[in-house]
Amino acid sequence: MNSAAATPQAPVVATSERSLMVLSVIARHGKPIAVRKLKELTGLPQSTLYRHLLPLKKWGLVQEQDNFYAPGPLSVQLAWGFDHTSYLVSNAQPEMLQLAKKCGESVGLMVAVNDQVTCLDMVDSEQSLRCSFSKGRSHPLSRGASAKAVLAHLPIAMADNIVQRQLHGQDEEIARLQNELAAIRAQGYAVSEGEVDWGVWGVSAPVFYKPGQAVGAITLMAPAIRAEERQRELIAATVQAAAAISERLSLF
Repeated sequence: MNSAAATPQAPVVATSERSLMVLSVIARHGKPIAVRKLKELTGLPQSTLYRHLLPLKKWGLVQEQDNFYAPGPLSVQLAWGFDHTSYLVSNAQPEMLQLAKKCGESVGLMVAVNDQVTCLDMVDSEQSLRCSFSKGRSHPLSRGASAKAVLAHLPIAMADNIVQRQLHGQDEEIARLQNELAAIRAQGYAVSEGEVDWGVWGVSAPVFYKPGQAVGAITLMAPAIRAEERQRELIAATVQAAAAISERLSLF
């Protein structure tokens, strides 16, 4: 077993898709990204990177200032269009609102995008001390309740491939995560505390378009100190809300 942390292996990207890869890295970075960091994360030579950035800038998908890159103005239009047409979001929102009101905690809708779990929608708690996961934020599929609930319900071969890439060389961690994913599939939900943000407890349950075909998950997140005495209640309410969303989706 190799105990040293290894750099995750990036998926092989076709030449025709490299511009999309560059755009996705910029979109999920969360702040303007320097060329040096962009080169590191994409694995592209600098000359190739600039060649792909040029049309992205031209079309307004990316903007640049002082050699730092960020999503461009066209991204706002794309986000607006998504919010107004997303079938999953529109069907999940009523249950998310009800769950947030019932439990007094924040609720997010999460999906898998390019080996990451990404927040599509968020209903924030009205309490002054609350946890939130902003729309568009993402992190690797191997960390946190949201990620693991989504990862556990991907096709097994796909999930195993992602685990191998993200935990490359960490044999014990791979075995531990695979056992955890099997348990999540069996019990129907994932729970974590402090894996993504310190002091945050979360429970996540999968949402299905059809039996066996998961499209994402809903996650209830709360300050760990406040969730301590209510975990069973919060888990049950979240699983129930996910089932109601799945039932609504299956009717269409």
